[in-house]
Amino acid sequence: MRYLSTRGGASAAGFSDILLGGLMDDGGLAIPDAYPQISRAELTAWRKLNYRALAFEILRRYADDIAATDLSAIIARTYTQDVFNSDDITPVSQLQDGVYLLALSNGPTLAFKDVAMQLLGNLFEHVLRESGAELNILGATSGDTGSAAEYAMRGKRGIRVFMLSPHQKMSPFQTAQMFSLQDPNIFNIAIRGVFDDCQDIVKAVSNDLAFKQRHKIGTVNSINWARVVAQVVYYFKAWLSVTSSNDQEVSFAVPSGNFGNVCAGHIARCMGLPIRKLIVATNENDVLDEFFRTGVYRVRPGEHVHQTSSPSMDISKASNFERFIYDLIGRDGVEVRRLWQQVERDGVFDLARTRHFSRISDFGFVSGSSTHKDRVDTIRRVYEQTGRMIDTHTADGLKVGLQHREEGVPLVCLETALPVKFADTVREALGRDPVVPPGYENLERLPQRFTVLDADVDAVKDFIDRYCR
Repeated sequence: MRYLSTRGGASAAGFSDILLGGLMDDGGLAIPDAYPQISRAELTAWRKLNYRALAFEILRRYADDIAATDLSAIIARTYTQDVFNSDDITPVSQLQDGVYLLALSNGPTLAFKDVAMQLLGNLFEHVLRESGAELNILGATSGDTGSAAEYAMRGKRGIRVFMLSPHQKMSPFQTAQMFSLQDPNIFNIAIRGVFDDCQDIVKAVSNDLAFKQRHKIGTVNSINWARVVAQVVYYFKAWLSVTSSNDQEVSFAVPSGNFGNVCAGHIARCMGLPIRKLIVATNENDVLDEFFRTGVYRVRPGEHVHQTSSPSMDISKASNFERFIYDLIGRDGVEVRRLWQQVERDGVFDLARTRHFSRISDFGFVSGSSTHKDRVDTIRRVYEQTGRMIDTHTADGLKVGLQHREEGVPLVCLETALPVKFADTVREALGRDPVVPPGYENLERLPQRFTVLDADVDAVKDFIDRYCR
């Protein structure tokens, strides 16, 4: 498997080469030269596999420069009952007839990011041990990526984590999960701004090739290919769980901010998984919904990014969206580069009157948006009907998913996090506190360690310089 850049200007590379690097040298995102195709016979055989065996079958096709025995051992060490509180790892349960919830929040930080990030931490450690190198991870989070990355990397030899987050714009639980960590290799930087400011800084630092090389900068954001491909596994797992025949299609409703989670579904579909619809659910920050409805991708300036009760989706620039556009326009890296230059210059590109936009339905995408009232109503309705609490982002996904539900087609909604992470809105909806899992009761009262900086690339570089000498 060789990896190309979505912008067409970087040399092809292997999986281990792109694992640590984040952006490609031309500023594009790594993407395989072709998606491996899964046959009907393989799908049938995979019905007998547990999560670890299924993950190996999928990941070995993408990480073929890691010895099969090593990859199998990494996967076995990652996906355990001890880490995910279930040997099923991502269990599926039925909410109502034909509507299912894919539980992705059983990991240490109670969010779906753990499924990929726990694997990423072990992959990093393996590759660094093989090479004897060190890695300084620079990431940005709107809430869940940061804690998942830090819990996956804490104490890992040869790794430091510098995580940017928007100052005072995450939930108290999310903030405490990150800022309460006292590990000496973890550095939390609260940026005065919004998530997009944090993400822009990460990209700017990654595009400074001299600084990146000098400090061995890597990334754990969803621009990291290994994170995306790890998420492909649970689409196959969910489909296998709710079907009995290879002829059955399934639709997936996916709460979407940075487009990484639903991009994994797109990849699974391109591999041959029988997916009917990929339902992109946004909150009030509806950049992605606008594109899938109109063909216009219009980035909002920071002052127009809404601070909502589903804060992990308070994003205007969806990094992984570039991977989908690359596929949509026929894998033309030159054209992708032109489109993103236009976004940087004008904040917008428009595919509405192009042949490319007419192909959206070929990829199965539909979309919708949700409001705070929708979230509260959905949380309340699900609890009254099923006795199950869901978080605000999952509520966005379920609300939009039900709008696009088709008779006879199973609908799987991807859970985003446990409701305890967004207690204020759950309390508003239900008049009671969400369940606090054992071990998290006093999290918000723990001492916190973080540094506040302006949204300034040089200030972040200076901070990294200080701790990497």
